[in-house]
Amino acid sequence: MEYTNLKIPNHVGIILDGNGRWAQNRGLNRSEGHKAGYDNLKKLSIHILGTGVKVLSLYVFSTENFKRSEEEVGYLMNLVVKKFKSDAKYFVENNVKVIFSGRRENLRKDVLNAMDYIADLTKNNTKGILNICLNYGGHTEITDMTKKIAKLVKEEKISIDEIDEELVGKNMYQDLEPIDFLIRTSGEMRLSNFMLWQNSYAEFYFPNVHFPDFNEKEFDKALIEYTSRDRRFGGINYDGKSN
Repeated sequence: MEYTNLKIPNHVGIILDGNGRWAQNRGLNRSEGHKAGYDNLKKLSIHILGTGVKVLSLYVFSTENFKRSEEEVGYLMNLVVKKFKSDAKYFVENNVKVIFSGRRENLRKDVLNAMDYIADLTKNNTKGILNICLNYGGHTEITDMTKKIAKLVKEEKISIDEIDEELVGKNMYQDLEPIDFLIRTSGEMRLSNFMLWQNSYAEFYFPNVHFPDFNEKEFDKALIEYTSRDRRFGGINYDGKSN
């Protein structure tokens, strides 16, 4: 596909929804859906960053996902350990830098080690950034950011008057530009606590496709839709018209 005539968002976010339903529709257990989702994630991320997108943020595992069954959570964590270690060189070869957003608390030591391994191995890559949101929640990110800035004020490293939107953004889990285009697969139409600060002016897209089937062709369709959007960054005027 030719991308020169399309608007390419700088930062894309994807909520990976529908892995379990994809598996159940095929008579498989939910774990098979998560594996299929990861296999798709691996290929799709390279394709997306190859279109000119600079940052891809993926909602892989939320803080609330720990409420799922012990068996499902255990499988997901084991998958993370196995795949991050085995696929680190794949992301090196494709020049992709892998980073993580989320709390490290409550994650197993072997999971943290696998995260640190792939992040360290890919830290000098320059093609694009793959931001994996693991044990992530938008509310916890804003809470943790507030604590970081409060500590800076308490230690007299900054004054209250120096707190502005730029400082807030720099003290999120990662210092990234705002999301331009947010995609949630499987047809669900909600943010589910994903990057609330960064999604303030994002365009939303909700394809009725489970994530394991959201392939390169589906993303290209999403780009065509994004190109057709007239992005507006203002609020509402007093006459009721958009800025």
